[in-house]
Amino acid sequence: MVPPLNRTRRLALAFVFIWFLFGGLAHFIFTDAEVSIVPPYIPWPREAVWISGVFELIGAIGLLWPASRRVAGLGLFLLTIAVTPAHFYMLQRPELFGVPYWALILRLPIQVALLALIAWSTFPKNTSSPQNTA
Repeated sequence: MVPPLNRTRRLALAFVFIWFLFGGLAHFIFTDAEVSIVPPYIPWPREAVWISGVFELIGAIGLLWPASRRVAGLGLFLLTIAVTPAHFYMLQRPELFGVPYWALILRLPIQVALLALIAWSTFPKNTSSPQNTA
């Protein structure tokens, strides 16, 4: 049985849901902007953007049901790691993006915080299981 979430975890989960719902939609609404941040060594950048957008949307929807929440959280955690090369590419070539360099640097700790929030909100401790006394 999946333990119920307290209010703080529900708020965190809502934030993660909204983040990935809007992020996933952005892959289809702002495709060209998303493609522009894909590092050049990744083949088929447009397709990579669309596929990652689909997975963001699937993950966000998966967060809504307790039975799929852990799998969705794991998927979103791994997807967040998988898109990290785009952040480093933007740091390496900031002149291509018109974003202040400080904002590009700030993305990295935000990425770490997002990973922590995904893990914390989708993998709560199961308080109903017996304690290991061995």
